[in-house]
Formats: sequence, C-alpha cells, structure tokens
Amino acid sequence: MGVDVGAVRVGVARSDPSGLLATPVETVRAGKGDLARIAEIAAEYEAIEIVVGLPTSLSGRAGKAAELATAFARRLAVRLAPLPVRLFDERLTTVSAQRDLRASGVRAKNQREVVDQAAAVVLLQAALDAERAAGRPPGRPVETRSGGASR
Repeated sequence: MGVDVGAVRVGVARSDPSGLLATPVETVRAGKGDLARIAEIAAEYEAIEIVVGLPTSLSGRAGKAAELATAFARRLAVRLAPLPVRLFDERLTTVSAQRDLRASGVRAKNQREVVDQAAAVVLLQAALDAERAAGRPPGRPVETRSGGASR
C-alpha cells in the first residue's frame, strides 16, 4: 500500500496481489482519525507492507515536508506493527500526478479531490518498479522511537 502524506490530506493507493499495478483507494483527511482509517484500509486490502512517500528536494535535502512524512510514518509503524512500513523517495510525485490528471482531462478545480490519491499511485508504482528492478524492498525501513525498524 502507498501513502502520500500531506498537511491537509493523505492519499492512499494499493497494488494488485501480484504487486504489478498501483491503483487509487481514497483520500483521508489528515489529523484526528487518519491513522485509524489507514489501518482499516490496510486490513481491508490485506496489505503486506506500507510505503510512505518521503518528499525531498531535487538536491536530495529533507525539509519540513520530509519531517512531517517521517513523523507520520513512525506513528503509522507503531500503529500497524508488525506490518512493515518503509520510506521511499517521492520527488515530484505530486507534480507528476497533476500532469497526468490534466492529460486525462481532469479540470484543475476537480484535481484537489483526487491529486493526493494520484500522487499515492505514482509513489507506489515507483516503489513497486524499484523493488522488481532491485529484487529487494524499496526505500528504507521506518525507525520507530525505540530505535528499531518496524517489522
């Protein structure tokens, strides 16, 4: 399952059972109840791993958005343990999602409702492709506050 964290909304995507194709699931309002809803979605789709997007700048630096995503991923890892949660570089996923939505004819006014899901799809698809190419899980495991990776 892919999770694109934003300050206002969290996009969620899932893959088919074979891990080939990412598809949108829903947009969850960030804040109270977001972790519970994502846990429900993970259970509903029988997720085997969660990939949270780590937004970094083009130079690879982590800013405020990366801190937000990392903190969210830690809380999610604690909530979903022992389900693995991983951080995966998501540079330009929202830009790519907006471009794809425009190309498919979705008007800008309506994009806000689905752009977070579309960004989660771009993120998850990139992670699935990277895993297939490298033969190992994408990104890096989330370190929980106790210092261990979520497993």
